[in-house]
Amino acid sequence: MQGRILAIDYGEKILGLALSDLTGKIAQPAGRIVRDNLTSDLKNFLHLIKENEVKEIVVGLPKSLDGSLGEKAKETITFAEELKKFLSEQGLSLPIVFWDERLTTKEVEKVLLRADLSRKKRKGVRDQLAACLILQNYLGSVEKSSTDTDYTDF
Repeated sequence: MQGRILAIDYGEKILGLALSDLTGKIAQPAGRIVRDNLTSDLKNFLHLIKENEVKEIVVGLPKSLDGSLGEKAKETITFAEELKKFLSEQGLSLPIVFWDERLTTKEVEKVLLRADLSRKKRKGVRDQLAACLILQNYLGSVEKSSTDTDYTDF
């Protein structure tokens, strides 16, 4: 099935977004959703998914350093469940995959600091670049091997 892969860097206030190219090899930032309420957020996703012919969704799962699931990870899973349910109600059945995103935001922050961006500019791009890094790592893993991956189907 031809289409793009959408990555989400979940946050309480902002959802960072990235999309793959049609070949599924390159991740690119796709903006962010400033959270309003769940219904509005889900409608934004529906529009984005239809507009970009999304075939799969990757959600960054913020595991603790020891690999356990903390409160933030549980919130992320709950959000993904709501998204999957909403999409199903709209007649869309897309796979949602969780990808371990440990230290992704910190890595992005280091890159942005090296680029000497102001705090305000870093804040505006951090979430979507984190989603981009999540997606690129996922795409690289899928391309390398479909049998030895670090993701969980949902």
